[in-house]
Amino acid sequence: MATNDAPERPAGDTAGASVGPGRLSRRTFVKAFGAALLAAAGGVGLVRSRGYVKPPGATLLALSASEYAIVSAIASRIAATDGVDMPSAEEVGVARWVDGYVAAMDGPLRRDLLRLLQYVEQLAPTAVGYASRFTRLSAADQDAVLAGMEASRIPLLRGAFGALKGCIYLGYYRDSRTWKGLGYDGPLLGRTP
Repeated sequence: MATNDAPERPAGDTAGASVGPGRLSRRTFVKAFGAALLAAAGGVGLVRSRGYVKPPGATLLALSASEYAIVSAIASRIAATDGVDMPSAEEVGVARWVDGYVAAMDGPLRRDLLRLLQYVEQLAPTAVGYASRFTRLSAADQDAVLAGMEASRIPLLRGAFGALKGCIYLGYYRDSRTWKGLGYDGPLLGRTP
């Protein structure tokens, strides 16, 4: 019986074994490789999060310049006029309205919505085969990304898309210039018969 307190390894157990003579153990190698992957992902994230410009003359209440750009891009696709004589999402100021709406949200809800915006920007394009971030895609490619979310097999993503769509529509159709396209004459309150 050995006096060594370390448990004996079963035959064939190679956990912690060296990769080669004088080299790192497998465990150390895997940890170092994982750390390198995280560092590379962080670098990619840093590069992919640059290049956003704050909208001119805007004082943002809750959104950062990147989040504002993401909302603007999403709004331009969800509330696309497609040639109909309606104001664009930019003309109506959807992104500015969403900024105010988000500023009034409770902390956890705001955090979730802002994370959803980052998902749409960074990860959702990869789910349908694009390597670029959402705001740099063409309109047709942005439509494909949003359609992928809307038709996702994952109920949470479908629900998230529905929440984004609802938020964009709230910001768009609150403007009376958009009512004509719906055949809506406006509220009945305040009208004289």
